[in-house]
Amino acid sequence: MRYGFWLPIFGGWLRNVEDENMPPTFEYAKQVIQAGEKMGFDTTLIAELYLNDIKGPESDSLEAWSTAAALAAVTEKIEIMVAVRPGFHNPAVTAKMASNIDHISNGRLTLNVVSAWWEEEAKQYGGIFTEHDARYDRTEEFIDVLKGLWTEDVFTYRGSFYTIENTHLHPKPIQKPNPILYAGGESPRGKETIVAGCDAYVMHGGTVEEITIKINDMKSLRKKAEKEPFQSFGMAAYIVCRDTEEQAQLELNRITDTKESSAYAGYNDFVNKSQLEQQVKLYDYSVSNRGLRPNLIGTPEQIANQIIAYEQAGLDLLLLQFSPQLEEMERFSKKVMPLVESKRAQLI
Repeated sequence: MRYGFWLPIFGGWLRNVEDENMPPTFEYAKQVIQAGEKMGFDTTLIAELYLNDIKGPESDSLEAWSTAAALAAVTEKIEIMVAVRPGFHNPAVTAKMASNIDHISNGRLTLNVVSAWWEEEAKQYGGIFTEHDARYDRTEEFIDVLKGLWTEDVFTYRGSFYTIENTHLHPKPIQKPNPILYAGGESPRGKETIVAGCDAYVMHGGTVEEITIKINDMKSLRKKAEKEPFQSFGMAAYIVCRDTEEQAQLELNRITDTKESSAYAGYNDFVNKSQLEQQVKLYDYSVSNRGLRPNLIGTPEQIANQIIAYEQAGLDLLLLQFSPQLEEMERFSKKVMPLVESKRAQLI
């Protein structure tokens, strides 16, 4: 299992807790990623939203791509996975930016391709917001342009959304043939796009049974399309690690005590403008990205056992959320990660 964490660019992950003591500043982000690198985390995911979806649109948040470039220069080995949404970006410029950051990081940049869902954000920031399936038509062309510019000396493309003529992109990315493209999606159209053009599949939090079905489904679709197997299967999850079950339950009760606030501003767009395989309730939305569904909640022993179950289901990347970030990352790295290694050794 590879361990990743979501970079805390929104001030936290809890919609019902106002202050999580993790400020949305570059200094705090730098502190977290440098500490995470030393703790043994393999990757960090930098989400891309121009409005704060966790604490409310009126709250501070960091911009993803400038943050990724800055962090690439102050880290040494951790993978920097930055989200990109085609409706807000020119693909040729994005390809150039990604190649540049790949060089800054010495080959550690990867992309999480996201077909945006928040209509109000698109209105405020001039993004292109279309009906569900049309988003993936655009995403497919976006990926075609990225890969073409990264691999060909001179690239011309004429599509329904993008047209470029005799375009040069130098230097090419360090990673060959391209930086890994992660993507997630649950609709048939979304899966079709991911199978056709992406390298790895990432999922919102789900139970072991749900994730097993999704992984097997995507493996089957990939094989049917006569494509190479996916390089990775990842999942988002929120960690509540405590010494006793009772302490873990108290923390779970605290963070899911649902309160009316602007932190839920994007809820209706998320559930109504996405095609989701599982129903999302306010309880699930209390924590970002359905992070409670994996049930990585309890004692270190219980969490380690659950991680082993996900490994056996075919999952190889956990994209974790913690609150407060530094303190809980350290607890996880010291108490859970070694236990997983020990249990895995016993199974061999």
